[in-house]
Amino acid sequence: MPSCHFCDLGLIDYQRAWDLQNKLAVEIARGERPPTLLLLEHPHTYTFGRRGKIENLLWDAEKLAENGAATYWVDRGGDVTYHGPGQLVGYPLMRLEGSDHVGYVRKLEKMLIAALARLGLASGQLNGKTGVWVQAEIASRCSRCKPENRQKPAKIAAIGVKVDSNGVTRHGFALNVNPRMDYFEGIIPCGIADHPVISLAEIFPTPPEMDAVKREVRRAFGEVFGVEIHPTNI
Repeated sequence: MPSCHFCDLGLIDYQRAWDLQNKLAVEIARGERPPTLLLLEHPHTYTFGRRGKIENLLWDAEKLAENGAATYWVDRGGDVTYHGPGQLVGYPLMRLEGSDHVGYVRKLEKMLIAALARLGLASGQLNGKTGVWVQAEIASRCSRCKPENRQKPAKIAAIGVKVDSNGVTRHGFALNVNPRMDYFEGIIPCGIADHPVISLAEIFPTPPEMDAVKREVRRAFGEVFGVEIHPTNI
């Protein structure tokens, strides 16, 4: 089974993690490093992908500063999303065989669905939309969601990726474990106004610990992508 390095970066600034992705991707393209999975959390940050629209940022500069939220325009797919403490972010850096980029995104979704199942949550894909979703009967537990949205599927994990000219992936997924969900009020997440976002903490009376979530994500990643995970330092 092919080897995949794994590194837990803890809480790390967005720019620093982005620079690290670019460095590791070059090493992978040169054959100097095996595929690598980075798991981490970011300080309060909004990122806009290649389809990002500034009108989906609802907070002005004063509100952003008041809440200590940074903004970045980046080279992943998709629109605007939020990252912050309590949200598990994963950056898989690996060379894809062929050009099935959509298939890669579907495998990331499958991996997260498997990890969440082991944590006791049924989730799935939503036709025509990227990410991982929970059905309306589960989403209705979201007390802060608008009444009209509590009977709709809710997104629990966002996905946005880049595949460079060498076929190496960057960026990845963001799974809402127990973040400050009020920060999602600063944006229209992924440009989707008619579906809520939700977290594990809003579903479970006692949410799983972050270490437990990381453990299941690592396990599911190895199974879905057919690699053996080896912890390492970077």
